Formats: sequence, C-alpha cells, structure tokens
Amino acid sequence: MGAFTNKIDFEVVIMVNHGNPNGDPLNGNRPREDFDGFGEISDVCLKRKIRNRLQDMGEKIFIQSEERCDDGCKSLADRTKTNDEMQKALKAKDNEAYAKAACKTWIDVRAFGQVFAFKGNSVSVGVRGPVTIQSAFSVDPIDIESIQITKSVNSETSHDTMGMKHRVNFALYTVKGSINHQLAEKTGFSDEDAEKIKEALRTLFENDASSARPDGSMEVVKVYWWKHNCPMGQYSSAKVHRLLKIEKKTEFPKSIDDYEFTLNSLPGLEVEIIEGI
Repeated sequence: MGAFTNKIDFEVVIMVNHGNPNGDPLNGNRPREDFDGFGEISDVCLKRKIRNRLQDMGEKIFIQSEERCDDGCKSLADRTKTNDEMQKALKAKDNEAYAKAACKTWIDVRAFGQVFAFKGNSVSVGVRGPVTIQSAFSVDPIDIESIQITKSVNSETSHDTMGMKHRVNFALYTVKGSINHQLAEKTGFSDEDAEKIKEALRTLFENDASSARPDGSMEVVKVYWWKHNCPMGQYSSAKVHRLLKIEKKTEFPKSIDDYEFTLNSLPGLEVEIIEGI
C-alpha cells in the first residue's frame, strides 16, 4: 500500500426530499435540528454510512452494523481475537504494534481512529485517525412535516398502535471534512484509501434506504475535493471550507434549481468537482 501524499479537504452537498436524514431518538425520532432551526446530521451518523459503503465495496470494517456483520463476530472483542498480530502484541504489551496491526487490517480504524479498551488495569490503546468529518448542517432552516401513522409492532396481539412519522420536506445539507497528512503517516492511510473515501462519499446513500429514508429521498448532489500541493497543506481547512457559497433564489425552495452555487478559489489550490448519485 502506498503513502498518503498531500492534505485533502472536502465538502459534500446533500439533498433531502421528504425524508428523515438523521432522527433524534430523544425527541421522538424527529429530524435533528439546532436551536436556530437548521437541520443537522451528526458526524457519527455520517461515519456509519461511510463505513457501510466501504463494506459494500469489499473493505474490511471494524465497527460493523449488526445487520451487516459479514465475518461472524458477535462483538468487537471477538473481532480483535481473530487478528493474530493483535493478540501477539497484546500478550507482549506492545501498544504500538497492537495499533499498527489494527490499522493494517481495518480501513475504518486507519481512517477514523479507534479506542481499544481492556478490562482491569490494562491501558487502553488509542488510534487517532486522519479523516475528520463535521456534522452536516442545512443551508436554511428546515421545514419538518409530521404525520400520524398506525404501527403493528406487538407480536402478542393483533392490535395496532398509533405513532408519528417525521420528515424534512426539502432541504440542502453540507458536510465538511479533511484528511490530515501527519496522522495518515501514523495509521498507514494511503492515497488509495483516500480515493475509497471519495467514492464512499459520492455514493453515500446507496443501500441506505429505510421507511424513514425511502429510495430517492436522499441524494449526494456534488462532492468538492481539494488536494493541496504539499503535505501540510497550503491553506487552513477553515479557509478552504469557506470557498463554497450556497444561496436560495426563492423564498421556499423545492428543488436544486432553486439554489445558486458560488465556488470561490484560492491561489494554487485546485478543486475536483464530482457529481453524486
């Protein structure tokens, strides 16, 4: 596997149309929103979707969803026990070798990092990943529609119960992230891995449909991918993430055509624009 050459910043534009992008379990599964009414998709939710896509692409994933488990392991502890290099390093109390073996095996560990905690007085092994992703926020305050539904969830009786279903009528969300060169060197994250992350972002909602997110209700519109010309980067991520401006043309947008995209530039920094699916 090759090395990771230069810092990368990226931004993803997501369209939501009559779907629930990330329900809040502490608020009746209503779409998440901040105190100003802007929609939010947590970074944890986004990383889960990226892991799922990488797994669909044939990559080995450490943090797997229960319904997507493909290696027969019933827990994270069981998964670590299948790695002979990690078990050897654990017996030798070599934390560095333990972390290196984990990064070598699972792409999500070398991308996002992981904490391996042990029982007793053993010191936990921490891995800092180079790929950081912020929570996604909507361009405008979101309009949430709630409808009453009947649910057949009781297997003991035939009686239905009443419930609520919530969805965002239409909104654009943006996701911002970065890939750090220094941390990539430590975990073994490579340029090839970066390309896999890019493809996972482009196809983020493939095989992600549910009753809350029917097929077609979630779409990646564009991925903006800035690769710097030096390992540490020419500019800060904050400066790069301010380059894209999205403004609505009408008071109540109902489609992507109701928004205007303006992409500014910084001297010497090229951007790759990828259409989502």
